[in-house]
Amino acid sequence: MATAHWQLQDNEQRYGSVSRMLHWGMAVILLWQFASALAHWLLEDTAIEQFLWGTHKTVGLLLIVLVIIRGLWSLHNRGHRPPPLNVMAQLGHLVLYGLMVVIPLIGLLRQYGSGREFSPLGLSLMPGFEGEIDWMTAPGVLHSWLGWALLAMIVGHVVMVFVHRRRSADEDVLARMLGERQRE
Repeated sequence: MATAHWQLQDNEQRYGSVSRMLHWGMAVILLWQFASALAHWLLEDTAIEQFLWGTHKTVGLLLIVLVIIRGLWSLHNRGHRPPPLNVMAQLGHLVLYGLMVVIPLIGLLRQYGSGREFSPLGLSLMPGFEGEIDWMTAPGVLHSWLGWALLAMIVGHVVMVFVHRRRSADEDVLARMLGERQRE
């Protein structure tokens, strides 16, 4: 069994510690977001739904901040990262990143347009106002639909990781994100 290797920067064989922490941290946050959405949908008016749904907007804001940090970190490591396996993998990652940016932006747009205050962790980011801005709240339904599309993409991402891990001719892409040395 290989052990995780500590390195700050990415290289052509594996992702560095910062990339790995951002990846797995975002994975946990996304799981939380989907758990809160499922609780809101399936467990309406329960203590579980109130707790999880009560964190959805704040955790979503944290997620978009991490997406931006991860994108900047990726640009910093450009040319030093493990290469994509193929064009489909590259396109899949672009769609994942795109959805992780667009979904919270739609949520923020809808929040502002609703006229309700947005004060995550007690910080007033959007003051409330009287009324509603219809064109800002109209695309709000896309927030949900694209969220479920993101979940489907994530499931596909995980499935393909294990497909590549199982095929002896393929590169073990999970090892790259765990910091392990590649199999010989």
